[in-house]
Amino acid sequence: MTDPHANFKSEVAAYLAHDPMPTIERLSELTGVPAEQIVRYVLVKYAASNADALLAATPIVFRQMLEIVERAEAGDDRAKLAAYESLKQIVQWLALGDRPGGNES
Repeated sequence: MTDPHANFKSEVAAYLAHDPMPTIERLSELTGVPAEQIVRYVLVKYAASNADALLAATPIVFRQMLEIVERAEAGDDRAKLAAYESLKQIVQWLALGDRPGGNES
């Protein structure tokens, strides 16, 4: 059984390699705004800006989708079905921001 959140989990793991706190702390020092408030601001602004956030992520998502299609085109029917499932998961993830409450169903 495939994990419907595998792509998201993989992306989260990739971003864990980077520490945003040095940037947050420098911004805090420059502005006088506590680091905790800046972190909350960033999270709320990102979560509240569905369309803006999706537009910012589009190049990455587009490249991922293109790679999936290219692998499918080079493969057999099973590869094409796997590609469909992967693309479906990406589209469902992108659509979460447009749904009240962010429900997947």
